[in-house]
Amino acid sequence: MRPAPLPSPVTTPGEWGLGERGDLLELGSGVSGWVQFLPFTCLMGNHFLCLPEVVCGAPSIYLDFARQKLDAKIGVAAQNCYKVPKGAFTGEISPAMIKDIGATWVILGHSERRHVFGESDELIGQKVAHALAEGLGVIACIGEKLDEREAGITEKVVFEQTKAIADNVKDWSKVVLAYEPVWAIGTGKTATPQQAQEVHEKLRGWLKSHVSDAVAQSTRIIYGGSVTGSNCKELASQHDVDGFLVGGASLKPEFVDIINAKH
Repeated sequence: MRPAPLPSPVTTPGEWGLGERGDLLELGSGVSGWVQFLPFTCLMGNHFLCLPEVVCGAPSIYLDFARQKLDAKIGVAAQNCYKVPKGAFTGEISPAMIKDIGATWVILGHSERRHVFGESDELIGQKVAHALAEGLGVIACIGEKLDEREAGITEKVVFEQTKAIADNVKDWSKVVLAYEPVWAIGTGKTATPQQAQEVHEKLRGWLKSHVSDAVAQSTRIIYGGSVTGSNCKELASQHDVDGFLVGGASLKPEFVDIINAKH
């Protein structure tokens, strides 16, 4: 287990799936209103405490709108991108297009991209490599399905997914790992904070063994299994949970509680 770190930023992306522009306006007014009345860095004892890093993951058609409406302190992420800069790939967007409208992050390997759209570990790794090469920050998602959890192969699955990502990363400073237990999303089953911590700790151990101790200590590993205002505090208290990938709760007032969960 890593030693307790000095206060540091956690990434709390609010991920907005299919929806309408009014949903984004509501999110923007609520979160921006909160952020603009808080100093983004404050002094705690002899150390500077950085407030959580907040990122809005908007559908591609609304990325420009999100960047215009959200406070500058809030990052904007695309929910997907392709593995090459240009070509005949109708419907895809490139990292260059994402950067061109002012977004600085992209979410890759989301469970729905893997299981609804059939994206392989190999393809996700290629996307990660290209997004990083083009200067985007990457929120790389991993996680096991219910049958894999029940078969006792959680570690095998998430380690294989992590390896496909790690093989394509040269600079880890712009990578955030997001653990999504797919079995805890929309199944009626809930991952306990202890189960989340167990997997996060194993992932950090994998990074230490296969990349470096420095990367294991510095890489943010966030949790994305049905996070709400009611469970975020206990999840945030886990030593290796550095933040959250938030779905539906990011469109509700409780998102502020989730942002504040580490404080």
